[in-house]
Amino acid sequence: MPKTMTSVTTVLNQQVANWSVMYMKLHNYHWYITGDHFFTLHVKLEELYDEAAQYLDDLAERLLSLGKRPVATLKESLELSSIKEATGSESPTDMIRTVSQDFATMINELQEGIKAAEEEGDEPSGDMMIAIQGSLQKHKWMLDAFLK
Repeated sequence: MPKTMTSVTTVLNQQVANWSVMYMKLHNYHWYITGDHFFTLHVKLEELYDEAAQYLDDLAERLLSLGKRPVATLKESLELSSIKEATGSESPTDMIRTVSQDFATMINELQEGIKAAEEEGDEPSGDMMIAIQGSLQKHKWMLDAFLK
């Protein structure tokens, strides 16, 4: 098995940054969603940002337990994140498509983190990332089904 180039703590910190940006993006979409599916999407987006808040805290606390410092400013998060913030001009369909694409990005990054955790013998971090990845895969499937 080829060795990953990224450490588990690097992936964990990028996920902290991603979830910081995603938390605000999901709030933006929750606040500004309009149209025929308002009631459905308004509730779903709230569910997703509540979940994002939990992941953000869990990932940051895992880093702290490993003796590392999670990113903790918006500036750092925006610089490190592979997720871009909302523009404020997305249509409801674009909002859902963007969240699905962001989740796909995070799923792939988590896979790299899972491999790094395995190589480093860090089962707790690997288990955490596997759980988050599984949840994101389910959400992505549902969002994609909505878009069809």
